[in-house]
Amino acid sequence: MIVDEIGTRIFTRRGLDWTAIPRPGRRIEVTRLDSAIIDGEIIVLNDAGLSDFAALRKAITRRQHDLYFVAFDLLHLNGHD
Repeated sequence: MIVDEIGTRIFTRRGLDWTAIPRPGRRIEVTRLDSAIIDGEIIVLNDAGLSDFAALRKAITRRQHDLYFVAFDLLHLNGHD
């Protein structure tokens, strides 16, 4: 995820723009950040509340409302690594 003067955007590791995911039509808002690079992943939870890769593959094309962005590393924040 990149936060800068343009806004908040999500890119895949291959550089595809997935800004509309996890919630198409709903903007991801990050407050109190001038700029940031946040590493994370898109997941889908199963009935037990665990990440389910098989469900993720289906949800990308059929159930985008089930997708969540989970952040796990702050690589850059307001000009600092």
